[in-house]
Amino acid sequence: MPRQTALPPSLAPRLISREAAAAYICVSPNTFDAMVKNGQMPRARLFGKRRRAWDVRQLDIAIDELPFDGNNTRVDETWSDVDAPEAAPSR
Repeated sequence: MPRQTALPPSLAPRLISREAAAAYICVSPNTFDAMVKNGQMPRARLFGKRRRAWDVRQLDIAIDELPFDGNNTRVDETWSDVDAPEAAPSR
């Protein structure tokens, strides 16, 4: 059974080609290569000596780490407005 039709339509492949990975993050394959080289995107998984594929889950994590427009740093302030109770003194 060919690779493209082996999976049911409701189940997306976890590993995808370079071209598909570039399309997944909305950049050209050359831009994707540069992002892999500079560490913004994960490196490929290897199948044998030549076949490579990218893990969609790792791409999602890398995408989450990209900066937002107008903000070069991400600061998680989820709990900044919560006051923690002081610890009880040890006895």
